[in-house]
Formats: sequence, C-alpha cells, structure tokens
Amino acid sequence: MERLDKFIADRGDLSRRDAQKLIKGGEVTVDGAVCRQPDRKVDESSAVSVRGQAVSGEKFVYIMLNKPAGVVSATEDRRDRTVIDILPKEYRRRGLFPAGRLDKDTEGLLILTNDGDFAHRMLSPKKHVPKTYIASVDGAITQDMIRRFEEGVVFADGTRCLPAKLENITKNDNYVARVTICEGKFHQVKKMFATCGLNVVHLQRISVGNLYLDSNLPIGCCKYLTNLEIKQVFIGNIHENKD
Repeated sequence: MERLDKFIADRGDLSRRDAQKLIKGGEVTVDGAVCRQPDRKVDESSAVSVRGQAVSGEKFVYIMLNKPAGVVSATEDRRDRTVIDILPKEYRRRGLFPAGRLDKDTEGLLILTNDGDFAHRMLSPKKHVPKTYIASVDGAITQDMIRRFEEGVVFADGTRCLPAKLENITKNDNYVARVTICEGKFHQVKKMFATCGLNVVHLQRISVGNLYLDSNLPIGCCKYLTNLEIKQVFIGNIHENKD
C-alpha cells in the first residue's frame, strides 16, 4: 500500500505536488468515488483515475522505441532532442530513462524504462546479453575481420573488446554486416570496424537478447513491452559458458 499522491506521481508525468493539487481539486477518483485525500492508501488493485483517465497500477514500465537518427539517448539535452522528448505524452513517466545508449545517428531498438535493476542486468557485461546490429560499411568484409571480431578487437588505446560475432550479409555492391556484441562501449561497433579500416555509413540495432525490433513499428514510434517480451531480453546469451 502507498499514498495516493505517490501512486499517481510514480506512474505518470506528474510531481507529488501536482498530484496533490489534482487530488484536492476533486479530479481524482478511487474505485469510482472522488477522493480528496492525498494520503489515502491504495495499491495496484485500486482503480485510480485522473481527470477520467485510468492510472496503470504497474509501477515499472518497459517501452520499445524504434529510435530515429538525430535524437540522443538521454533524458535531457540542451542542444538536441532526446528519446524522452519524442515519446507521446501518454508514455511519459517520471524517472523514465533509456536502458543503454544508441549513438545520435544510430537507429533501431532502444528500451526505455523506470526500472533501474532491469537496466543494470541488461547492460552488465557479466550478464552477456547480446545486442545485434545491421551495419552498412564502405568496403568489403573479410575473413580476417571476422576472426578479429571473434578474438576481441583491440582499440588503439589498448582497450580490448569482448569476443563478438561478425557475419557478412553483403548483397550485390552494398557491403552489409550483422554484428553481435555483449557490451556497450562508446561508439563500439563503429570503432571495431575502424580498426579494420572500414567506416560505418548506417547502423541499426535489431535485437537485445532474443527481443527483436517489431517490424511493424515505424521509425520514431514506440509500444509497451509485454511480460513475455521483457523476458526475451535475457534469452539468447552468446557466451553461456562464461557467465
């Protein structure tokens, strides 16, 4: 059980003070009756509505965003639009943040949540949650590159990446690769190709674990993840024997 004002604030885009104003103003109902008491105790089974709109009882949310290029993976930014800025109002909640980052010009699957434990488990290199990308590059992909990815690419500063999987899916004259990594260093995929003498001209993340980007989700759009989809994030370990 928790206070009504906290219940509303934790599950929406309102501060506790704003929630209290709405409650005292008679704009909140609990189980069909107007409630003006911010300290009223409620739980997930309570039917809470604000201005006629039901408040979800779920404290944590998990959102799949098909991130477009040109927005940054942050909660706020002084210069650029963020992934939070482009969410429809009904998806926004206090405490919502991107679980991991995609570069500003990278598209594809990004998970937004207010569940810090979930994000930590997903991002920890020790958990070996694979992230798969489709990369268009400016040159041919060789067997030597595939071997270097498998052994763990070493950057110029000495940083060594964990073993990764590089697959050549080039068609005609378009050089395209599928890359699977289980960590998330800054600009990692681009830097890995750069050590092999190639530049990435387009990058899209298509999966995290066994959760794949919904092919029916247009760029810039989002949807709530189901419980089954959330579990898929932690399926598909490419380094099971090292965990």
